[in-house]
Amino acid sequence: MDSTRLDRRDIAILATLSREGRITKTELAARVNLSPTPCWERMQRLEKAGLITGYRAEIDLAALGPHVQVFVTLELDSHRAESFQLFERTVARIDEITGCWAIGGGYDYLMQVVSTDVAAFQELMDGLLESRAGVRRYYSYIVTKPVKSDPPALGLLRG
Repeated sequence: MDSTRLDRRDIAILATLSREGRITKTELAARVNLSPTPCWERMQRLEKAGLITGYRAEIDLAALGPHVQVFVTLELDSHRAESFQLFERTVARIDEITGCWAIGGGYDYLMQVVSTDVAAFQELMDGLLESRAGVRRYYSYIVTKPVKSDPPALGLLRG
């Protein structure tokens, strides 16, 4: 979808859904000042255009039991296209890696890992180092307390 064709109601729909994915269609329509049918049609158009890629619940991991959340910066041995592709395919198969982003600057990737404990995290990283994924070095940052995790302020992105 051409992003210039989004109007303020489209942005309002996206912003509301990013914060409240289970909102009723009627309530969503009221919030964006539309009747339910046009609101639903806009939602379907946004989904078909690929702007809405899914709906999910936020889970309180601490309520599920002991865990450790770790952010990892890492650098690859080689900066050839095949090396990046191999690493990304490897990461895609590891369930404990819940997020991975290619980044600019001193490191190649930033990963988010959720494991049962530090030993399980270290085992995962040892396996990644021993694999053919091409990791040269990594630095891990254990999350001690979540402070903020909000969806993007979509209204600010539309300048």
